[in-house]
Amino acid sequence: MNIKDILSKVDHTLLSKSATWDEIKTICDDGMKYNTASVCIPASYVKQTKEYVDENLAICTVIGFPNGYSTTTTKVFETADAVNNGADEIDMVINVGWLKDKKYDDILNEINEIKDACNGKILKVIIETCLLTDDEKIKMCEIVSNSNADFIKTSTGFSTGGATKADIELFAKHTTNGKKIKAAGGIASIEDAEDFINLGASRLGTSRIIKIVKNEQGSGY
Repeated sequence: MNIKDILSKVDHTLLSKSATWDEIKTICDDGMKYNTASVCIPASYVKQTKEYVDENLAICTVIGFPNGYSTTTTKVFETADAVNNGADEIDMVINVGWLKDKKYDDILNEINEIKDACNGKILKVIIETCLLTDDEKIKMCEIVSNSNADFIKTSTGFSTGGATKADIELFAKHTTNGKKIKAAGGIASIEDAEDFINLGASRLGTSRIIKIVKNEQGSGY
């Protein structure tokens, strides 16, 4: 697989608590240079980033992050604020406790309310697979498939584990209605990226792929 094809599917990500503007600018510069799908950054930097990047680089941010247990009203406000500040894509975290309590209608309604607040922008639904059973993952595939969201996404990268190839296989088998798949967390190599794409992921949430490419270029490869 061509490295440019892989990079075009990367949401180049920096969501650490200590992220500074200089660090955000660096990933934006990388995103513009390598034509990534987006940069995924904290909401507090969206407006500044929108003013910094060119129009070809999408800005993604996170909502209800990383725990997902904010109220729906709070998540909807966060989303509308992010979109007003220039966000092109929204990655929301579900309320995992609701899933375990089988409050499926509440999860679906929340997703759709947040999608409404996206004002036409892309919405990805983070289900935090490392905390779920396979049955719960399949149920979330069903809920997202029946929602107005655009993607189902594996992980925040801030819990006990990230994307696995088995999870992407499961998503590909159980998502319907044209919903897309994002793998995030733990994508450590070009080979990993290729595997996730071949299994059905059309987006990859990672910072490592760009670092690998830059190191290879710097070493003459």
